[in-house]
Amino acid sequence: MREALNLERRKALKAGAGFGLLSALLSVGLISPQQARAAVNKGAFDAKTLDETYKALGVSAPAVSDQVVINASDIAENGAVVPIGIKSNLPNTQMVALLVERNPNPLSASYNLTEAAVPEVTMRVKMGQTSNVIALVKADGKFYTATKEIKITLGGCGG
Repeated sequence: MREALNLERRKALKAGAGFGLLSALLSVGLISPQQARAAVNKGAFDAKTLDETYKALGVSAPAVSDQVVINASDIAENGAVVPIGIKSNLPNTQMVALLVERNPNPLSASYNLTEAAVPEVTMRVKMGQTSNVIALVKADGKFYTATKEIKITLGGCGG
């Protein structure tokens, strides 16, 4: 039993090593933020529309799924800090991403997952105005979405 736990721990550590190494190099100044950003899908994060974002991520026609769950309040008092959670109940979840439809760059976060990872993420994002948030999940090579509108009472982009 203990060996099985150690094996799972090693898998998790190995999966996070790439990001950890990238973070370490960035923090000690051995690479620039631009070089670190080049390691991720730059085109998807720079996209200005949902269609451009989907294209950059290789998404053609995502299916709406009740197995993708967005955990967020209907109303956020401060758009500068909006807590959002995404959980995938789909087997073999490989990627979880969050898109904010009315933000200047819709892709707010993207997580590549290994089979050892629990397909559940939480984050805090900035939203300038009331918008739909879209959870995009890749599982078994197919894409699935869930959408939720979040109303913002105080803007996150300057008031």
